[in-house]
Amino acid sequence: MSKIQQIAPEVMSVPKVRKRKGARERLVMLTAYDFPSARFAEAAGIDILLVGDSLGMVVQGLNDTLRVTLDQTIYHTSLVSRAAKRALVVADMPFMSYHTGFDDAVRNAGRCIQEGGAQAVKIEGGLKRSDLIRHLVENEIPVMAHIGLTPQSVHALGGFKVQGKTLDTAQALVEDALSVENAGAFALVLECVPAEVAREITQRITIPTIGIGAGPHCDGQVLVFHDVLGLYDGHRPRFVRQYGEFGQAMTQALARYRNDVASGAFPSSEESFHLKEDTAKRFEDGDPKHADSQQG
Repeated sequence: MSKIQQIAPEVMSVPKVRKRKGARERLVMLTAYDFPSARFAEAAGIDILLVGDSLGMVVQGLNDTLRVTLDQTIYHTSLVSRAAKRALVVADMPFMSYHTGFDDAVRNAGRCIQEGGAQAVKIEGGLKRSDLIRHLVENEIPVMAHIGLTPQSVHALGGFKVQGKTLDTAQALVEDALSVENAGAFALVLECVPAEVAREITQRITIPTIGIGAGPHCDGQVLVFHDVLGLYDGHRPRFVRQYGEFGQAMTQALARYRNDVASGAFPSSEESFHLKEDTAKRFEDGDPKHADSQQG
């Protein structure tokens, strides 16, 4: 891999993320799942790297995030954390890793930090998760909350649908946001909610909001690495802005490689190693000393 020039010098931390609330420069979060993706994102100046359970869909080829395991999350987090010299690394707590009690949640979140190298974890859910968030924070585990469309609740929600579209559900989201803020979350992801609701929440709470399909009024934005670069050929939501078509470019490059190997054009003589001229001649002529060494 060619050398990449890092463009943003400040090392991010949980307190620095909190201080970016209402800042003119918005927070930028991107998912990452391995060392190369994290290294490229780090060099681009991304503030927060989320090891999202979206890896189930864009890396593992599943239809949802529910089969991602804690061990898989820790493994991918460890790859990302090795590359992150500046960005804050957040591990997405997978389905059923925090649902079976506070002790299990602390233990599992602690593994993400201790073994995975994350500096914080993300947990889906609002009011119903506030006591859990408070418990984790009391145990020195920083928590990024996540409300709106929560992918781990896809079956309960009846699919990947925009949340907060009615007056009652919009007001419920505001209450969710206030509850996770009061519980000690340092930031809040708002996924697939109307822009007006996201604006109200952003104005009402004192921690940064990070939107994904939540309009332009949040304190930051997050997208999936593969969506941004055109590497995922599944459904592309309306809120995704694609900044490159690298999937097509990669396919074309691999097709050229395949054709060159099949035709014999690769490797060339210049791409091969060679014996010295005198050694090559003796080898090709069947040098007696060579033959004797083989017989011995």
